[in-house]
Amino acid sequence: MQLLAHIVTALVALIHVYIVLLETVLFPTRGRRVFGLSQEKAELMRPAMSNQGCYNGFLVAALCVGWLHPDAATGAAFTVFGLCCVAVAGIWGAVTVKRSILFIQTVPAVLALALRSLA
Repeated sequence: MQLLAHIVTALVALIHVYIVLLETVLFPTRGRRVFGLSQEKAELMRPAMSNQGCYNGFLVAALCVGWLHPDAATGAAFTVFGLCCVAVAGIWGAVTVKRSILFIQTVPAVLALALRSLA
């Protein structure tokens, strides 16, 4: 169960690495298409999306610190914190932007948290 929890947590981190790239580096091209924005609207939203990408990067950082921290208890606390933040951000995104965000962000994070608690 512990291995499965680590795998799902890694999946959450990878999803967010992709989101960071979409909202920052790839936003003018692929990100714009993924979010369904016209060129004009994307140019207006680019600074805000880059800022949002930065915040998603912090979620990835929390999960990575969770894996890399030499103290297991501290690492676990970072992982749980990161997963909880992802879950809440996904709920907020689903309420304010697009319902599918709930399934892309929140469901995997809650699944990882459930697997961690069962391990």
